[in-house]
Amino acid sequence: MERVYQFLKKAGTYYLATVEGDQPRVRPFGTAHVFEGKLYIQTGKAKPVAKQLKANPKAEICAFCEGVWLRVAGELIEDERVEAKKAMLDAYPSLRAMYDENDGNTQVLYFKDATATFSSFAAPAETIIF
Repeated sequence: MERVYQFLKKAGTYYLATVEGDQPRVRPFGTAHVFEGKLYIQTGKAKPVAKQLKANPKAEICAFCEGVWLRVAGELIEDERVEAKKAMLDAYPSLRAMYDENDGNTQVLYFKDATATFSSFAAPAETIIF
């Protein structure tokens, strides 16, 4: 999982895919953090993405960097603990202009039963399960 995390940090932006009814939804994200051995992302509970994940926690992210792309598929599980939210916001201090671990809006989610696949046109795909 550390390799996945480092790739996401290096890429900077990844794209999160969710489903709204029968319509796929994709948007750019930039938060990735490891807390207590789990890979977390962050959003706001008021955003449509939070509602989509509540209805269907299955999601996939995709990032591209230096000719390699990474796809991570799994379930995103909300962690309501203040400690998890604080760890994310401490890792991304610029988010504190919009979020606070006690604001009732900050949402952090971790990947459960994730499958990460590194792919490129130059090498066979590599899979990591966490």
